[in-house]
Amino acid sequence: MAGTVAADFSQPNTASPTTVFYSLLIPAAILWFFYWRLSRRNLYKLAEKLPGPPGLPIIGNALDLTGSSHIVFKTIITKGKDFNDVIKLWVGPKLLVFLVDPRDIELVLSSQVYLDKSPEYRFFKPWLGNGLLISSGHKWRAHRKLIAPTFHLNVLKSFLELFNDNSRHVCNKMRALNGKTFDCHDYMSECTVEILLETAMGVSRKTQDQSGFDYAMAVMKMCDILHLRHTKVWLYPDWIFNLTKHAKVQVKLLDVIHSLTKKVIKNKKDAFSKGTRGSLATPEFIKPEEKFEKTKDENKKTIVVEGLSFGQSTGLKDDLDVDDTNDIGEKKRLAFLDLLLESAENGAVISEEEIKEQVDTIMFEGHDTTAAGSSFFLSLMGIHQDIQDKVVEELDQIFGDSERPCTFQDTLEMKYLERCMMETLRMYPPVPVIARHMKEDLKLASGDYVIPKGATVVVATYKLHRLESIYPNPEKFDPDNFLPERQANRHYYAFVPFSAGPRSCVGRKYAMLKLKVILSTILRQFRVHSDLKEQDFRLQADIILKREEGFQVRLEPRKPRAKQAAAS
Repeated sequence: MAGTVAADFSQPNTASPTTVFYSLLIPAAILWFFYWRLSRRNLYKLAEKLPGPPGLPIIGNALDLTGSSHIVFKTIITKGKDFNDVIKLWVGPKLLVFLVDPRDIELVLSSQVYLDKSPEYRFFKPWLGNGLLISSGHKWRAHRKLIAPTFHLNVLKSFLELFNDNSRHVCNKMRALNGKTFDCHDYMSECTVEILLETAMGVSRKTQDQSGFDYAMAVMKMCDILHLRHTKVWLYPDWIFNLTKHAKVQVKLLDVIHSLTKKVIKNKKDAFSKGTRGSLATPEFIKPEEKFEKTKDENKKTIVVEGLSFGQSTGLKDDLDVDDTNDIGEKKRLAFLDLLLESAENGAVISEEEIKEQVDTIMFEGHDTTAAGSSFFLSLMGIHQDIQDKVVEELDQIFGDSERPCTFQDTLEMKYLERCMMETLRMYPPVPVIARHMKEDLKLASGDYVIPKGATVVVATYKLHRLESIYPNPEKFDPDNFLPERQANRHYYAFVPFSAGPRSCVGRKYAMLKLKVILSTILRQFRVHSDLKEQDFRLQADIILKREEGFQVRLEPRKPRAKQAAAS
């Protein structure tokens, strides 16, 4: 027995590998946590001074981001009403700072320092790669410089015939509904996709195997998934997201989206190999006698237009506000995809993969925002019949009894229509927030606040556009907010539906011209009705501002103006 006891004492008391692992892991994790907290001490110190709703320990205000897209949007707007120019939110360890004062917004958007998008934009990468929306640094600057001229005014003028043709096409489709209530966003989405295909991409909508509608619906569902990842902190890590059903759905949606853009590039390359340049699309709904040619004298005119349509009137310029004086015919400008492919052929530093990324980016940004904007516009026309009457009166003065297509000169005369469009963009900006990553501390102009390095700044466009100090009675739809005399003393950064500064929307002139043609064509043919009022809108900000219930309207065909006069 003594020998047995001795034997027991002679064996060493060894710990299992699992015990050793955890005995090392736990102290290491504690040390890492303290180091992480210490490295962020400046962020916490400065964040303490920023106003914002109280949050819970560890998770902060993350519970405010739970629920449907509409509930999340409504909660954020409601919480923000108790604060003025700066609003702080903690989403777990992430600091979000919402800015509302245009002076503060100018500091961010006009800066050459705060150009990087917030880290959450990486969720777009499987879809858009490193396109203009999310790229930064030298690559972003080089590609922006390359792409900006493709949305030059002379290029846009060449698109008028195709804008008109596609506008008539969607009107024919909507006429077939025979006055039934329908979601106009479905029709606007398909229309804006097909216009992009035929103009910026230069291919015919009829030669694609899939419809613009299929593509638009896939984009809408992708935005739902991206919004889900933005608001659900636990879905931030890719390895967790990839385990969910949403990842499988995303793969299928991206297959639909990317298959269209790959076909577009292939078709265009085939045309290039045969020496064909320019759009492959031919108008289907424009009669030969309706086609219009620009004269040499018209080409030589320097266009100076007030408002947002073709350059800012405030004296602030970006790379889209160039002087047309020295751009008369001799300097041939190419449309978007033509220029990218020709640049690649001529040795420009842009690869095939980068061309695909930029096509994916422009296809998304160029259709979804204008589809939402046009749908809000039609809804508001249906609600405000008196304002719709004024728009139609202006269109009657421009077109008279004629059913001719819209010319560029016509769009310049649509002053009241443009004010209605801008007021729509004020109240319902398609991009309701713009997020930037802070690489340095930023001292704000509105008060004694400093946004710390490492925070995410959110330009709250929706709230900015409804500041009573800038827009009296901001909840009222009032196109006169954009009368020249009212705009004259307004801060430039008080209205940023297309962002502003170095990263402003590269296609804003394209969007405004396209919308003018589409919307004027619709209102010349139909009276719009809406059974829902603005207080019934259930807004949701799943990347692009939309309505949870859809954009339900009814269209009543207008009688020709001559018949109306005879009847009266």
